[in-house]
Amino acid sequence: MLRPPRSTPRRTATPPRPARTPPAGSPSPTRSDPSLTSTTDEPATDPGGGLVRVRLGVSYDGAAFHGWARQPAQRTVQEELELGLATVLRHDVDLTVAGRTDAGVHATGQVVHLDVPAALWAQHEAKLLRRLRGVLPPDVAVTSATAVPSDFDARFAALGRHYVYRLTDAVSGPPPLRRADTAAWARSLDVPAMRVAAALLLGQHDFAAFCRRREGATTIRVLLELDVQRDGDLVTVAASADAFCHSMVRSLVGALLAVGEGRREPGWPASLLSRTTRADDVPVAPAGGLTLVAVDYPPDDQLAARTRTTRARRDDPLLS
Repeated sequence: MLRPPRSTPRRTATPPRPARTPPAGSPSPTRSDPSLTSTTDEPATDPGGGLVRVRLGVSYDGAAFHGWARQPAQRTVQEELELGLATVLRHDVDLTVAGRTDAGVHATGQVVHLDVPAALWAQHEAKLLRRLRGVLPPDVAVTSATAVPSDFDARFAALGRHYVYRLTDAVSGPPPLRRADTAAWARSLDVPAMRVAAALLLGQHDFAAFCRRREGATTIRVLLELDVQRDGDLVTVAASADAFCHSMVRSLVGALLAVGEGRREPGWPASLLSRTTRADDVPVAPAGGLTLVAVDYPPDDQLAARTRTTRARRDDPLLS
C-alpha cells in the first residue's frame, strides 16, 4: 500500500555504494536527489488512476543485516529495500514479504509485493531494476519486477518456501568463494543417519519444540521436504514447508547435526514433536549457512482461495 511522503527523509542506506560517494565538499545525495534515479527535476506525484500490485524477486547477502523485518536502530533488508524503492518512485512504500528471514540468513529467491499507482508503474517499469541497482547497497538486489493480479499476496498466497542449508566438515573450512553462505563444521558428519532422522519429521506436525514462540502464532506446519546430501566435504540440507515458524529451519538442522555427530540417536528429533514448547536442548545451526532459495505460488485463478485458506489456518484458535 502507498503512504504519503514523509516530511523528513529516512536515513540513507548503509553501506553506501562506492559509485555514489559524492565529491569532497559536495552535499550527500538524499532520497529527494533526482540525480540518483531520474533525468528530470520534476518530483513525482500520485497521479491516481488506480493501483498496480507488483511482485519483486529479491536476493541478499544476510551477513550484515539484522534480519528482514524493519527494527529500530538496526540495519534490515526491509529498511534498505523500502528506502531504495522510495528513492526511485519518489513515494514511500509498504512491503509484504514471503519469508521473514532471521539475522544473518541469506536469500536468492525471496518474494515481495507492493502496490504502486498505475501511472508510476508505467513510468518506471522498464527501468526499475537498473535504477534500483544504482541506489541499493551491494548486498541487496532486486532481480525481477512484474505486475501481478491484485489477489497475489507474497505471504498468504504462498504454497511453499524452500531453504537450503550448506555446511562443510572439511578440515580447511568452506571454499573461499563460498564462505559467505557455507557454515564450517568441526566434526565429521554421518549423513546416512541424518537422512533417517530427517525422514521421520516429514508431514504435518506441531513443531513447537523447534520454534521460537511468537504470541498468537501457530507452530503447526506441513514439512514437505527435509533431505540431507553429501558431495565430498559439502553437506546440504534441503527443507521445504508450507511455511516455517521463527528459527524452525535452523533448529531442524541443528537437531540433525546432533544426530550426524553421534550425540543423538536418529529417532531423537522426531521424539520432540510431542512437546508443546521450545526444546532448550535443540541447538540452532549458525545463520550464515541458510539461504531462502524459492517460494511457490498457485496459478492466478487460485490466488484468492489460497490466501483465504492460509489466513483461516493462521487465525484458527485450535491451531494457535
